[in-house]
Amino acid sequence: MRARRGRGISTAAVAGACAVALLSVPATGAPAASASDDVASVADDNGALVMLLDSSGSMADADGSGSTRIESARKAVGTVVDSLPDGYPTGLRLYGSQKQRGCTDTRLAQPVRPLDRAGIKDAVAKVRPKGDTPIGHSLRKAADDLPAAPAGATGRRTIVLISDGEDNCGDPPPCQVARELGKKGVGLRIDAIGFKVRGKAREQLECVARAGGGAYYDAPDADALARQLQRAGRLSVDGYRLKGRKIRGGSDSGAAAALGSASGQYLDTIGPGEKRWYAVRMDGGRTADFAATAVPEPGSAVGRLDGLRTELIPPGASGIGCASDTEHFGQEEGAVPLVSSVSRIPGSGGSSGQCDRGPGRYLLTVERDGDGGADGDDGGSANSRAASARWPLELTYTSEKPLTKGTTPARSEPDLGAGGADATLPQGRGRKADGGTGFNDAARIGRGVWRDKVLPSQTLWYRVPVGWGQQLRYDVEFSNEPTVDGTSRRYSSIRTGTFTPYRQPVGGDGELTGSASYDGEPGKVSGGTVPVSWTNRFESRTHVVPVHTDGDYYIAVTLGADAARIAENPDIGVTLRVDVKGEAKAGPQHNAPAADRDPADPHAAGKGGGPDGAVRDGAGWSGPTVLAVVAGGVGLLLLAGLAWWSAAARRRGGRDGDAG
Repeated sequence: MRARRGRGISTAAVAGACAVALLSVPATGAPAASASDDVASVADDNGALVMLLDSSGSMADADGSGSTRIESARKAVGTVVDSLPDGYPTGLRLYGSQKQRGCTDTRLAQPVRPLDRAGIKDAVAKVRPKGDTPIGHSLRKAADDLPAAPAGATGRRTIVLISDGEDNCGDPPPCQVARELGKKGVGLRIDAIGFKVRGKAREQLECVARAGGGAYYDAPDADALARQLQRAGRLSVDGYRLKGRKIRGGSDSGAAAALGSASGQYLDTIGPGEKRWYAVRMDGGRTADFAATAVPEPGSAVGRLDGLRTELIPPGASGIGCASDTEHFGQEEGAVPLVSSVSRIPGSGGSSGQCDRGPGRYLLTVERDGDGGADGDDGGSANSRAASARWPLELTYTSEKPLTKGTTPARSEPDLGAGGADATLPQGRGRKADGGTGFNDAARIGRGVWRDKVLPSQTLWYRVPVGWGQQLRYDVEFSNEPTVDGTSRRYSSIRTGTFTPYRQPVGGDGELTGSASYDGEPGKVSGGTVPVSWTNRFESRTHVVPVHTDGDYYIAVTLGADAARIAENPDIGVTLRVDVKGEAKAGPQHNAPAADRDPADPHAAGKGGGPDGAVRDGAGWSGPTVLAVVAGGVGLLLLAGLAWWSAAARRRGGRDGDAG
């Protein structure tokens, strides 16, 4: 159903307004890119990978293609090291390679250090399968091989287990070891690849992956082994790159961790069923936006109702929240980043605003919903690991400057209009884009057609500058891919999400389809926003309220974990058709002139953000003439336009409403 056009506001409603005071001061806004923006090198991300290769006697058996299993494994290891980026810390551990019998037979064939392709290939070439299959014992040793992240850093450490059978030693049980390792901290992931396995062997490897917060990959033949190992290795490299000042949220309101009074970005972790408390002092005039991004291991086991909840609690003795938001996975295919956000929006002209209780100490809570299922020792629960793993948590707090005294803002824009489902989008083959791992290194793109490749379980991130009065509209097309069995009998998912410069999710009104199933045939999902207007914050619809500032809007593109069982190629092609509709205005005020440049021009240099796109005070694309606060950070609107504001405010609402 098409969105209905909202009622217009007559110019008479704002007649008599005083002249707008304009200052050439940057507005608080998007974490935008600049011409010098670069994605951080892998060496900066403190990641590391160790491959744990089965070298037991059975690996000398035929693989069904005229070769042996160990020969296929050698080729697969060569393929994956060739696909890893230069310098990525990588090692190789073997088990069952030294003697005919022995449940402690494991050795580090190549230490974890900056990638030595020749060294790893040489080490695996020398393997001669001999002994037993001590998977549990070897997992413990492999975890010790991985270097700890440097102080103050949050890195991913990955074990990729390749086995053609189950553990035949029994002590310690592999699944129990994986669970114990997973409980020791954040950032350890165990993937398992079953090479020509079935029955109990496959069940055991699936359990190890679930308990280790990773993914299980089935490899019925040599080609599949190379493909699945390449996927696991690259997913380790391309994990979400976190950024922020480390902070530890309190366990209750009295122990709430203080956030700075200015915009900032923070890192924490959160466990199952846990609630974290934070506090920030606000003045009476600024809009405050909070976003919490949870980053579970991609593709790890989750429950449909597992999720993340944020709530804002105003000053006062009641302790009752005034705004909240809960985001759930809504599927059990595998974990993806989750973003939940809340805002405090000051009222004016008789409006109470959203969560507006004046200046004072506000509390923010972040809670992990759902228990992920039972945490049984046998690993039978699909979500046993989800019930115990801690998730990295990235928090952003942005304090928006109010409009300059005397400013009458442009009317709200609550309808998709030209950005609806039948919108015309750019055509053509397009240019290459390299999607980022998250908000902090999202690839800057603009109006046009862009091509990329995505792995199963992976989420790619892009950012598009959008000016005042403009709206983002895009399609993501997933390519036609050869399937492993030549048919389309299995299904995975494809998804896209849209986020504001303050990382607030922009929901849909039902017209744009942000998720669909995928079976190797071409698929498409769509996203976008209403036109950007300062006054959208007073609307009632949840896909309108967040779209109230100019700057970089984010696009997230996700391919479901089950695509690893479908696609023959390691990754699949995606095409983004991106448009930014409308003429960019120089500011948020009524009758603002056109900006002197179009921020959506892919050749234009962005400005205002840090090199990594992190939130900072005063950052964001804006035209040359921008509205700003001038005294004490608190701007006031003149009486002109307040009647219009009041009418708009009566239509506004928060994501969950105002409990006051």
